[in-house]
Amino acid sequence: MKVIDLSIPIEDGMPVYPGDPEVRVKIAHTYESHTWELRHLSVGSHSGTHVDAPSHMHADGATLDELPVERFFGASRLVRVGDSAWPEKRGLFFCEPAGLDCFERLASLRPPFVGGELTEELERALLGINIITYTGLQGLDRLPVDSDFMFYGFPLRIAGGDGSPVRAVAVIESGEKEGLS
Repeated sequence: MKVIDLSIPIEDGMPVYPGDPEVRVKIAHTYESHTWELRHLSVGSHSGTHVDAPSHMHADGATLDELPVERFFGASRLVRVGDSAWPEKRGLFFCEPAGLDCFERLASLRPPFVGGELTEELERALLGINIITYTGLQGLDRLPVDSDFMFYGFPLRIAGGDGSPVRAVAVIESGEKEGLS
């Protein structure tokens, strides 16, 4: 088994979407002052590697705390926009830009989640049909080609949450081929 971390580290001053809150990570307590270390975090709900709930772009959409935890993990596959077929009943990840031209195919497959380099238009359309999206992922090129992996991307359980940073992880069973061909 191989575990691949697909997450961007959360750090002070990291890049954010224009207009989103700045990320601040500051030391609040030190071993010397309190006998423990503690950081104060100030992040937007869409900072770094994150999941988008339908409520992010749709006023009547489900919030994070309304979605069952089972929606945030499952068998997945790395796909290309130009592939002739995408598998059913799996999360789908794109390591190349995927736009609105992919929407009809995705809508017919109804994957539990979609991630990768998604345009804002595609994200909005997917969230509109209750397909959650993951963005800000790194290392998708390390995922297996033409075989499944397990994906885990659990959000914080934010009441009324429209999105949350996640620790996104792919678990690959031994012997599966890695990387893009």
